[in-house]
Formats: sequence, structure tokens, C-alpha cells
Amino acid sequence: MPMSARHWATVWQSMNAVPHTVGVTGELLVLLIVIITALAFDFTNGFHDTANAMATSIATGALPPKVAVALSAVLNLLGAFLSVAVAATVAKGIVRLDAVHGHDLLIIVFAGLVGGILWNLLTWLFGLPSSSSHALFGGLIGATIAALGWGGVIWAKGADGVVTKIILPAVLAPIVAALVSAIGTWAVYRITRRSDPEKVSEGFRWGQIGSAALVSLAHGTNDAQKTMGVIFLALVAHGTLTKNADMPLWVMAACALAIALGTYLGGWRIIRTLGKGLVEIDSPQGLAAETASAAIILSSAHFGLPLSTTQTATGSILGTGLGKGAEVRWGVMGRMTVAWLLTLPLAGIAGAICWALAHFIGGLPGVLVVFALLIALSAAIYLRSRRDPVSGDNVNEWPADTESVAEPKHSAQV
Repeated sequence: MPMSARHWATVWQSMNAVPHTVGVTGELLVLLIVIITALAFDFTNGFHDTANAMATSIATGALPPKVAVALSAVLNLLGAFLSVAVAATVAKGIVRLDAVHGHDLLIIVFAGLVGGILWNLLTWLFGLPSSSSHALFGGLIGATIAALGWGGVIWAKGADGVVTKIILPAVLAPIVAALVSAIGTWAVYRITRRSDPEKVSEGFRWGQIGSAALVSLAHGTNDAQKTMGVIFLALVAHGTLTKNADMPLWVMAACALAIALGTYLGGWRIIRTLGKGLVEIDSPQGLAAETASAAIILSSAHFGLPLSTTQTATGSILGTGLGKGAEVRWGVMGRMTVAWLLTLPLAGIAGAICWALAHFIGGLPGVLVVFALLIALSAAIYLRSRRDPVSGDNVNEWPADTESVAEPKHSAQV
């Protein structure tokens, strides 16, 4: 995308102003830790949300698992450069920037990121496709409330604010996606009812490649920008940028690369849940679900709405089951819904606790302690996941194929 001379000047200043003005100080180290943590969140966002684009294509055999995640990674990378409308919402639409600045704002951003990462990893462990977006927003909101009180959050401000930009889309997106995909699925089967089923299935598998690619592009356009907005907040807090500056190109590139690498890793546990756990999906259903998801996500990105791509994709998949009249595993859907409802408040509590810990210890030591805690808990969750590994080799083997999903013991194996 073309860049103006003023934009390149902003990029150069943002990359070089800090060393010339403050040198290597504790404040600079805090900023670097915040940026690293933000990119770590972006990485978890990538492997947590790969399922949104590729679960149905993998489930129907339209794409081999490893090819699917590689294609999704490339398109997430490209999508991150298409727009910055969502990034602007995240950077300027949650925390009242006139109420906090400097080190205090950096700690809020850092604590919110840690809360978001921990929730992402925990839900990944249980194979629950919860919203990475809401994990991030919940962490930021919780840390802001802990630091500034309820008045520190922009709840509603005209067409902006948490209620309008985050909560309302969260409620409407899965409902609209389910309705659109249900109608699309019904229409597809109605139109092709007299055709050869094998030819129909083969043709729709080819169509799925295109629709899954479009969802991946849309995901990069929406989700990578959320981390861009967070890093922008950190740079504003440090004084490297003003709140009205352009988004630096290096921030866009770093976030695009982080989410692409996370996507390539493949969130196999969540891919299995969406592709095999909710409904049994045929290729016509997959095409309908992916097309509905892509249309809604791209529309939200255009209007700067930081939509949950997870809730949109899940609603679309549910809609295909309803549109076909297929069996829906409502127990699995129930666990997903509970995770959705808990994401904002629990990520918020985690963000608030992390802020309180960093604030109580104070300064750089407080940040280092919380960062060390993040590393330790992340390692513990990863080691726990190795007891029940899911990979591209067994991603299409749903445990409920041999045992009832209603049994409580499977809640930890999803």
C-alpha cells in the first residue's frame, strides 16, 4: 500500500526517537516488554483462531490440514495490511487517554495483554473456540478499572465506546451469521437436490478453498489490527507517538508476522472442535459457512468494529447444521456459549490482578514479576496439553465418535 512522506517520517521517528531522548532506561525496557507481550498475544490469537477460517475445509477434506494452515497464515499476513480502522478503535476507543499517561498507561496495557494471553491459552487447552478479541478487551477493561475505576473506560461515547463497538457486535454477530449461513445452506441443497451428490461435493470442495482463503484474509484484516492498536497505545504512553499519529509501518509488519506465525502453528484442538465437534459438515455447508463469515468480518472491519471472528465463524457453522437439518451437538455448543459469556469478565479479572501485582511491587520489578508469571503459567498449560496431543494427524478424530460427548470427562479433552 502506498505510504506518504509524512507517514515514513512518523515511522522513522517512532523507531529512533526513544534511544536519542532517553537512552536505555527502565522505562524503555518496560516498553519493550509490553511490545513483546503484545506480539505474544498476537501469536496466540493466530493459532487460537486458525479454526475460524480452516476448520470446515479440513473437516470436509477440501484442504489437507497442514496446507490449510499454511494458506491461512499467508493470507492473515496480507490481510493485516489492508486497513487500520479496527486498530484505531482499539487504540482510542477503550481507555480514556486523557485520564492516564506514561508509565501508568503502560502498566494497564501490559496487564491487559497478560490477562488476554492467559485466557487464550486456557481455552485453547480445553479446545474451546472463545473470542481472542474479547480476551484482549476484557484484560484491558479489567486493568483499566483496577487502575482508574469505572470512569477510566469509555463505555459509550456517541457511536464509539465498549457497548457500541464491542458488546453489541458480540451479541449480534453469531445470530446474524447463523441466520445467513442457515439460509445459504438451505438454498444450496435446494438448488442441487437433483444433481449427482459426488459431483456436488467435489465442486463445493473447490469452492471452499476460495471461501476459506477469504475468511483468512478477513481475519488478518480484523484481528491483527487489534494488537496494532495495543502497541500504538503503548507507544503513546511512552511518548514515542501522539494519539493522533499514523500507525507506524513497523508495527503493522510485526503484528502481521506474529499472527501469521501463530496461524501456521495450527490451533488443532480448536480446529477439531469447530470442524467435528459441533455438527458433521459436508462441503456445501462448509462453503456456506465460510462465505457468511467472510462477508460479516469484512463488513465489520470496514466500519472499524473489532468483531469476534470466533463467534462469527461458530455462528455460521451452527447455521449450516440448522439449514441442513443435521444433528447439532448442543452440549458442545453450550460449553462454547459459557466460554463466550465468561471471556470478558474472567480476562478482566486476570488483567486486574496482574495490574494490582505490578502496581504493588512497583516499577520495573513489578513488570518483570508479572512477565515471569506469564511465562511460568504458559509453560504449565503447554505441558498439560501434551497429555492429550492434537495435531494435523488426528484433528478429524472427534472423541465423541466412540463415546458420548455428554460425559463430563471429555470436557478436558476437547
